Amino acid sequence: MTRSRPPAPRPSAAKALRKKPGKNPARRPRKRTATAKPNIFQRLLRNCQNFRIELPRGARHWFSHLRAWLAVTGLVGLAACETTGTAPNQAALPPPGNLVLEPASFDALPGWGSDRLSEAWPALLKSCAAIGQLPPGQALGPDGVAGTPQDWRQPCQQARQQPLSDEPALRRFVEAAFRPFRARDSNGRPGLFTAYYEPELEGSQTPSALYHVPLYRLPPQPVGYTRQQIDEGILAGQHLELLWVTDPVDAFMLQIQGSGRIRLSDGRIQRVGYAGNNGQPFGGIGKMMIDAGLIDREHASMQSIRAWLQAHPQEAVGWMQKNPRYIFFRPIAGDGPIGAESLPLTPGRSLAVDTGFLALGLPLWLDTTWPVDLGTMRKGDPLRRLMVAQDVGSAIKGPVRGDIFWGSGEPALTFAGSMKNSGSYYVFLPVSVASRRLPEISDAATP
Repeated sequence: MTRSRPPAPRPSAAKALRKKPGKNPARRPRKRTATAKPNIFQRLLRNCQNFRIELPRGARHWFSHLRAWLAVTGLVGLAACETTGTAPNQAALPPPGNLVLEPASFDALPGWGSDRLSEAWPALLKSCAAIGQLPPGQALGPDGVAGTPQDWRQPCQQARQQPLSDEPALRRFVEAAFRPFRARDSNGRPGLFTAYYEPELEGSQTPSALYHVPLYRLPPQPVGYTRQQIDEGILAGQHLELLWVTDPVDAFMLQIQGSGRIRLSDGRIQRVGYAGNNGQPFGGIGKMMIDAGLIDREHASMQSIRAWLQAHPQEAVGWMQKNPRYIFFRPIAGDGPIGAESLPLTPGRSLAVDTGFLALGLPLWLDTTWPVDLGTMRKGDPLRRLMVAQDVGSAIKGPVRGDIFWGSGEPALTFAGSMKNSGSYYVFLPVSVASRRLPEISDAATP
């Protein structure tokens, strides 16, 4: 997926909940109807765990709900049954809907007792620090879905005092300070989880026959140049070269990820991060290459795309230029990469989300599967752990959509390059926020 992101999350009018607070009209008793023999689609849907249909609340939404119902009942595929595993064809699914939060219990969280919460604690404390810098009454997320920084003050203070060596104590603290809510899409679209990583390239501060591919700083007027124009040297002579690397394909992949590590010839590591882009639309060449028969659909990954481009250097130039968006970089000092909260990300624990639905800094319980054999884990094994929403991405759209940051270098690429699995997550809200939201969320999730 593309990591080409703006330096700060964009505001969005998308609603985090199905219904705003307000007076609820008295409900009329429902008439019972005779139970008809279920058809094949209804019988199949009975096997979809946690399935639920939301009925329309107004005539003007009737047709959109009908389309969502047709999609779910199988007339355009049964992919809306939410399961974990390899993601279904996204084109066959209903469009993303609104975020619906359903109250849950920690006992209901799959694998809750098996995670090492201490590994996620650094990410949680970093987000606490970021939230603590905001005005106390500022709404966190759309419609204040996560409350205000004042709501986070006490749980964050207590989180800093927890002993990282005591996993049971950490678990007891989370259970006391937060309440879990299962997130789902109002249109029945299943959750989708991908992953990204921080590439590591060989580079130099000066050009040479070996280091001949420039990484550019942001020009004063970046909008308007195409990738082809930049490749052909339109920025040459403006002293915008930040660093030089060896391989144009690796430089292209670095732009897709948006940040990375450059190992300089003297052994030092220089991190680079997103500084801006040329204003051109992003073009995913992976799908284009699959459609052209160059990449096998069943085995398509970042690794296979990179391998094909490197094996065909002449054709690679034209294929890379089919993605006209060009990314400019800036040097990053210290730890990285830097997420949307302007703080370093934590490998395996930082999650990019759609801030049109969720607030940055929210802890979430992830429930998906491993994409590959890695260490003691096998492809398809449950991947369940505490994550923190700390980043965004231009391809991360929808109420149950996440992108896992997995770390740096080739080992992280092994995971990130193969990850495209369905799943779900639970949002953790501070007790004070949950107590205010609970009636509203319960009503929004009731047919």
